[in-house]
Amino acid sequence: MLNLYNERSGVLDGEDDGEVDLASYAYRIWKEAIERDPSLQKTISDLPSVVYSTQPHSPSPGKPEGVLVYMRSTTDNDALVWMDREGNTVTESQLAILKAAACNPDTAAAPRLESHHGLVKHAVELAASEETSRGGALGRPSGARYRTYERLKNYALSVYGTLFDTVELRKTIDEIYRFPLQQSATDQLNRQMKSSNDVLQLAQLAMALREEGRLCLVQEEAATQEPRVICSLGLAAPAIGGSTE
Repeated sequence: MLNLYNERSGVLDGEDDGEVDLASYAYRIWKEAIERDPSLQKTISDLPSVVYSTQPHSPSPGKPEGVLVYMRSTTDNDALVWMDREGNTVTESQLAILKAAACNPDTAAAPRLESHHGLVKHAVELAASEETSRGGALGRPSGARYRTYERLKNYALSVYGTLFDTVELRKTIDEIYRFPLQQSATDQLNRQMKSSNDVLQLAQLAMALREEGRLCLVQEEAATQEPRVICSLGLAAPAIGGSTE
C-alpha cells in the first residue's frame, strides 16, 4: 500500500480513473488500517513476496470470481491485474481492483480456487507482454515517464531546426528514454501535465530538473530480471448451501 501511495514506478499516476486521486485513496486505506490496528504496520511489512489469500466474493456483472494480482514487471513497473476464472482480464482500472480487494478485518479466508496459481502465472505473463507492446521500458502509457517522453518527443519534432531545438532538450528526452524518473520528478511532471497542456512549460520543467540532477535515476541502467509477484487475492463465491467444501 505504501508503494501505491508513493506511486512507485507510476502504477497510479495515470489518468485512467478520471477525477479520482488514486494515491490519496490508497493512502487512506493504509492510514485507516494502521490507526485501527497499529500492529498491522509491522505485520504487513513482514509479509513475504508471493503471499496469497482468498476472500468470499459475490459475483455480479463486471465483477466475476477470479484473482487479483499485485506484481512488479521486468522493467520495475508496478501493476494491479484482475483475472476471471477463465483467464481473461476484467478491468485495467486500478481503482476498481483496489475496491474489489476490500474486506472487513474479521473476514475469514475462503478456500483457494484450484486455478489460483495458474491465474497468477497467466496474469504475470499477460502484464509483461502488454508492457512490452504498450511502451516497454517507458512503462504504462498512462504513466508519467511515457507521457512526458511522448509529449517532448513530439515537441522536439515540431521545433526541429528552430531556436527551440536545443542540445539540452535532446539530452533531456534521451535521459527520460534511458532511465526511470526520480519520484519527485514524477510528482512534478504529473502536476504540470494535469494543470496545463503547455508542452513548452513541460519541456522547461523537465530540462530544469535534469540540470539540477533531479530528473532521472541515471545510475539505474535497465537490468534484465524476472517479473515479481508481490501478492495475490482470490475472489471466490461461497458454495451453494453455505458450505466451503
